[in-house]
Amino acid sequence: MSDSRNTNAKHARYIQMTETPVPKLITQLAIPTIISMLVTGIYNTADTFFVGKISTQATAAVGLVFSVMAIIQALGFFCGHGSGNYISRMLGAGEQREADEMASTGFALSILIGITVAILGNLFLEPLAVLVGATPTTLEDTKTYMRIILIGAPFMMSQFVINNQLRFQGSAIYAMFGLLAGAIVNIALDPLLILVCHLGVAGAAIATVAGQIMSFCVLLIGSRRGPNIRLRPSNVRLNPHYLLEITNGGAPSLFRQGLASVSTLLLNTQAGMLGGDAAIAGMSVSTRVTMLLMSALIGFGQGYQPMCSFNYGAGLKKRVRDGFFFCVKWGTIFLTVIAVLCFLFAPQIISWFRDDPDVIAVGQVALRWQSAVLPVAAATVMTNMMLQSMGRGLKASIMASAKNGYCFIPLILILPRFLGLLGVEITQPIADVLALIISIPLGYSELRYMTKDDPVMPE
Repeated sequence: MSDSRNTNAKHARYIQMTETPVPKLITQLAIPTIISMLVTGIYNTADTFFVGKISTQATAAVGLVFSVMAIIQALGFFCGHGSGNYISRMLGAGEQREADEMASTGFALSILIGITVAILGNLFLEPLAVLVGATPTTLEDTKTYMRIILIGAPFMMSQFVINNQLRFQGSAIYAMFGLLAGAIVNIALDPLLILVCHLGVAGAAIATVAGQIMSFCVLLIGSRRGPNIRLRPSNVRLNPHYLLEITNGGAPSLFRQGLASVSTLLLNTQAGMLGGDAAIAGMSVSTRVTMLLMSALIGFGQGYQPMCSFNYGAGLKKRVRDGFFFCVKWGTIFLTVIAVLCFLFAPQIISWFRDDPDVIAVGQVALRWQSAVLPVAAATVMTNMMLQSMGRGLKASIMASAKNGYCFIPLILILPRFLGLLGVEITQPIADVLALIISIPLGYSELRYMTKDDPVMPE
């Protein structure tokens, strides 16, 4: 009886993913992911907000460790997107066994990588703190915050995997509840541990890790509900076939997030050299605010991803194309409205996090430049998500490497030499425009072929 219910539920999901009108399907899938990303963005900025009540140095330290957190996220998304893309395509093609084995393999790989990062990171804690840009005045806070974050790496990575696998199966609602649970724990513990218990940056780190552990537990429970794939040790297959598929689907995320870590490191280093701790804090706040603004767009795109990969696997290419243009249109409209508001109220936004004139002076300029180019991100992000979800690993990796890689890195090394601190503040906006230019031919090369469907029914 249980097997019959699961079979019926899986067939109903296939019908939902392949026959529901594209705008309606994407909206249904996107609402939980938008909420999830906004909540994640809020609790990612919660540490910055509450630590900002301590000192400028503490705010700078949290910003410095963000590059390490970006690496942990990159590895989590590598396993999560790599396995999730493949799972969705296999479900669309009716290959259940392949999907089952990939789910458990991606999860196991993230646990192994997370434990390795936690051990090596703590063994080389001080050199790592110096590497990310810690100054003599921020070194101890940076080490304290980083040590605890690294301990939580296995839970952080594996919850990213379960979250993404659930999304790619069309179960965004379960993914949303997992992230909401973690966010509530983090936001509740931040003021308690930082302001009441006076644990400083250690309290912020404990709150973050506790939130990640809560998300992990709730997501793990969610993966065992309804038609979702069960994670079983017996299905783990760490063989070349699955590892190569994870690499193909996950490499763009690894490049995107990994290079975000490198770009943050370089940004903090240049800001520190030219403006000290206040400049690092100002750029850190601006970066966190921009990430929060982008989180809604990314959530919208994450509603498109399972629809894209599932329908591509089923041969319904016109639905993939229609979904892409639907997301680009409404994503651009949304970001334009948000960008205008942020440009107008940039000083007030920065001061909300850290009411320090030097921090505000740097942060408001960076935020206004970023707001000026924010609308172009819709086309760039959706193109990258489409290519990755279709399994176009090379093209998606080229795109993912643009924004924070080969467009950003040369600029952050060159512009500050001629423009000083202004060069630091305008580097990311210029890199964003260059990334858009690169995305156009890469996206067009795929979209021009997807004008009609060639349906493949599941077994």
